[in-house]
Amino acid sequence: MRKNLFLIALFTSFFLLSGCADNESVKKKKADPDAIYFDYRVWGNEENSDITVRLQYFLENGNENTVLLQHPSKAEFDGAVLQADSSKMNGYYYEATIPLENFDGKHYIVYTDRNEKQYREEFEFPVISLKSEIPAVVSRKELVFELDGINPGEIIRVLLTDTAFYSRGIDRIDTIRNDSIIITPRDLENLKNGPVYLEIYKDDKWPLKETTKAGGRISLSYGLKRVFELKD
Repeated sequence: MRKNLFLIALFTSFFLLSGCADNESVKKKKADPDAIYFDYRVWGNEENSDITVRLQYFLENGNENTVLLQHPSKAEFDGAVLQADSSKMNGYYYEATIPLENFDGKHYIVYTDRNEKQYREEFEFPVISLKSEIPAVVSRKELVFELDGINPGEIIRVLLTDTAFYSRGIDRIDTIRNDSIIITPRDLENLKNGPVYLEIYKDDKWPLKETTKAGGRISLSYGLKRVFELKD
């Protein structure tokens, strides 16, 4: 009996010491300012008229825990220091919500590490809009959606869906030509008559220019929606 108790105590001590060693290694990882991965996301849509900016910092390559910045570390958007927030799903993050009408032009994000070294990223947000409104009722002929806020050759995602359960709809990536997206009568064969829901998204993503050795990325997304009735 005493021998069994001794063995249990020995194994318990081993696991406790292993756990302490793991915790110490995590603390060392957290203390390394060059092992922080940056994840910047900016998104919005025409419907709610707001743009959300979310900045997160991770250990290593974005697959580890989020980091709570400690002074003098900080995250800034357009010169304003963002305060930390957190949730069970997202961990720690730094977020700002800005009205769409105030979001024209260039923007910048600055991260300052514990050694007060700064990393800056500049970007322009892709706010797109329709040059003219879509009629309430549309016939099965060629549809041309003219867009503002986008350049020829840029990529955009287009979705058209109806209310029929068995309909395939349209979900494709398009290249902008002459500021327009063209939906042909043949494309419309995938849609049934009745209400049709149009969604257009502009998504951009690229590696950050200034980062730690761990790297970082920024993703931008903006969308608009319309509803019209399709008929023969």
